Amino acid sequence: MSQNEDRLIELGDAAEHLLASEPFNLVVNGLVDSAFQRFANSPPGDKEGRETTYCHYRALVEVVNSLKQAVSIRDEALAKRDTSEEEA
Repeated sequence: MSQNEDRLIELGDAAEHLLASEPFNLVVNGLVDSAFQRFANSPPGDKEGRETTYCHYRALVEVVNSLKQAVSIRDEALAKRDTSEEEA
């Protein structure tokens, strides 16, 4: 296995650990809820404020999605390694 694959597995393990962390989820969910509430309660005419709040919300969602993607990449690397070992 290459160093790159080892690194992807390491990052996936760290991402999975973070996603399973109750404190992490409490903080992220609180931030997402807060951003959504700010967006929902902002005046329709406050275009700049609404866009900023929406971007904040999207950034939080993207962080979580990136962590989930790291776990998926790790799983693929592990499956590839297992297949290679079976063929050897």
